[in-house]
Amino acid sequence: MIAIIKIYEEDFAVKVLKSEKPVVIDFFAEWCAPCKMLTPILKELSEENTDFYFYKINVDENPQLAAVYGINAIPAIMIFKKGECIQKLIGYNSKQALQDLINKIR
Repeated sequence: MIAIIKIYEEDFAVKVLKSEKPVVIDFFAEWCAPCKMLTPILKELSEENTDFYFYKINVDENPQLAAVYGINAIPAIMIFKKGECIQKLIGYNSKQALQDLINKIR
């Protein structure tokens, strides 16, 4: 069972920008109902796509990071590859939509 790791601003450069694998980031907040609905989907995707890292970033705990990446609505999914954001999705998305996006980036 693979857990989605919660990271913070101080971890971001090493875990995301310098990652060897593509990274899927879920910008979320504890109070966000759509974020909670997305969590089990992302967990399944993390178990099925082990060639990607999956991380969660709480926007309330990491406001500067959310501001740097223009996160003004959540949930927001960003996919990084070789240190660059190559895809951003705002709002709740289905598992299939997220899997299709992951497949395009592979």
